[in-house]
Amino acid sequence: MSDPRQNVQIPAEILAAVRRIEIRTRRLVDEVFSGEYHSVFKGTGMEFREVREYVPGDDVRAIDWNVTARTGDPFVKLYDEERELTVILAVDLSRSGLFGSDARTKMEVAAELCGVLAFAAIANKDKVGLVLFSDRVEKYIPPAKGRSHVLRLIRELLTFQPEGRGTDLNEPLRLLGSVLKRKATVFLVSDFWARDFSTSLSVLSRRHDVVAVRIRDPREAMLPAVGLVHWVDAESGTPLLVDTSSPSLRRQLGLRVEAHDGALARLFHSRGVDVVDVDVTGSYVEPLRRFFLAREGRRGRRRSR
Repeated sequence: MSDPRQNVQIPAEILAAVRRIEIRTRRLVDEVFSGEYHSVFKGTGMEFREVREYVPGDDVRAIDWNVTARTGDPFVKLYDEERELTVILAVDLSRSGLFGSDARTKMEVAAELCGVLAFAAIANKDKVGLVLFSDRVEKYIPPAKGRSHVLRLIRELLTFQPEGRGTDLNEPLRLLGSVLKRKATVFLVSDFWARDFSTSLSVLSRRHDVVAVRIRDPREAMLPAVGLVHWVDAESGTPLLVDTSSPSLRRQLGLRVEAHDGALARLFHSRGVDVVDVDVTGSYVEPLRRFFLAREGRRGRRRSR
């Protein structure tokens, strides 16, 4: 069944916005990220080829103990690096993404950052797919290659109107666990204000490489002291009258954010999930670069052992 939204004519301002993102992100990929992406992700997937007899100098960790036990002679497994990887961008479209205390909202920053990752992937001949979610899976676009495909993904990120308001990370994680048959790299892009998703994350991260990209606005952790403010919760729609000058309220907010961040950090660490923290009032380029460099450093240390 076709999506009727695909038949709607795309406004000129959206096409212009997509083009701006393409120009900026492709320049960043060409100048900054393409080589780093290749060094970090190429060769992380391995495909079994055959077994052969062990010869002195082979890595003993590659010994196939089942074949060795059957034959009485040591055999090792040989693998080929998978040259084509699959990258999935799983992006939170809940209403909290519309918040932004500076020039751009969290959703706008997420769209541009995803453009960088998508263009880096296709520059290295990898496939890219997209999952849009709120408190449900809103849309899934299977992985594919090519510039036109990436432009479609960016257009969807900028224009898709979700039906849900809240955030449920379990739904996209379960979907990806069922549709991804080979190992993929999943960038989970959200502010992570959501109910517990630890079990779903555990299941997915056992088979796939999951990277959490947390999009944050500093005003969510520290309100300006401007007195009484009429506040509407973006996801629930609940109206509130908030005294932003109240020391106890500001302290409670700080403690809640601290507890939330601590629980997330422990969860990601326990599941082997890397985290990229992006502040919407700053640049996403440096957090991404730090992520790539940290990963490259870890891979280098593993190779030297």
